[in-house]
Amino acid sequence: MGKVSIGLRGWRFDEDEVFAADGTVRPLDNMPPGARQRVLRLSGLIGEPCDACYLLYGQDEIERCRPAQVIYGEPGGEVLLCNAHETDFVYWFRKAGGQAVAGETELQDRFHEWFADGGRAPEAFGGVEHVEESPEDVPEAPDPQAELPGIEAEIAAMDDEELARLDVDLSDLDI
Repeated sequence: MGKVSIGLRGWRFDEDEVFAADGTVRPLDNMPPGARQRVLRLSGLIGEPCDACYLLYGQDEIERCRPAQVIYGEPGGEVLLCNAHETDFVYWFRKAGGQAVAGETELQDRFHEWFADGGRAPEAFGGVEHVEESPEDVPEAPDPQAELPGIEAEIAAMDDEELARLDVDLSDLDI
């Protein structure tokens, strides 16, 4: 099995860690902790606006923000981007110091600061090429509006620090 993105490009999962042999999503308690944490986090981020668009337009003009299609960074410090702003992030990461905070939750803050200060990829920067191989063969990702199997028990077992990292509000859940 290969690596797959679910919902948003960027975070890559070992297909056999997230999907059962029949193509359904594994119960959360059957996923390795790292994959489980990212799947939980993704379920709350799909449909959110691009961070760069939000920095440009703000809450008052949220309708101008494009939905995120890409995610980079660690859970709790991720950067959500539309296709148009992914190039800015990749440029920042590769050429403007972003690698210094790779793997850290402060990656989000550092990128936001750079972008808010006018940082952009130059037009000559080539951007990102994506290769999609057999996207029709990837099992369907879980519907972020649907209940994930085992999620209530999984969240109830988490300590306060884990919940804070995932930005989960227990009052929103029926547990």
